[in-house]
Amino acid sequence: MIKLLRSRLSDPLPGLQAQLELATSGRGSHWVVRPDHKMGGVLILLYPKLGQWYILLMKRTEDGGAHSGQICFPGGRMEKGDSNISFTALRESWEELGIVPSEVEVMGQLTELYIPISNYLVVPTLGIAGKAPRFVPNASEVSAVIEAPLSYLLSPASRTYAEVVNSRGLHMEVPAFVVNGEVVWGATAMMLNELLALMR
Repeated sequence: MIKLLRSRLSDPLPGLQAQLELATSGRGSHWVVRPDHKMGGVLILLYPKLGQWYILLMKRTEDGGAHSGQICFPGGRMEKGDSNISFTALRESWEELGIVPSEVEVMGQLTELYIPISNYLVVPTLGIAGKAPRFVPNASEVSAVIEAPLSYLLSPASRTYAEVVNSRGLHMEVPAFVVNGEVVWGATAMMLNELLALMR
């Protein structure tokens, strides 16, 4: 797995084309990043468990925010003291889920993605842990930890179209993944799809 990832990450990334396969209706390549955007980092963590590789996701608490209750990768806003965006992803993963940064090997980064609704330019950091982490969820931010087998996500069975309600209260039918009964859509699905395209 590690050798494969190193090899694939040294090649051109699948990029926006792979991201747009899981984009919501109306989301295209035309979005202009606003000058006042915020930088965010998320961690896409792979780890071995039960003889196969898993990807970590989490469900946010219902706090009334733009991404309230949604499935996402651990991560958040880059702070002034962060040395780089991967540091941000690891720091946020520690704060949200108790993932020890020293136990994660940073493999590289996937393609950045601009999220207009929150004005964030998000950079996914790809990391690998040598063993399944011991999760300690922060109850104020995380309502559930979701572990998804990589083999399942790579299969057609993981894909669907689902009806969701966006932050403006509009009902939408969107391309998505279904993991443990939860719908993974929007920016998280777009970033996840680039990883899966890289692994195929």
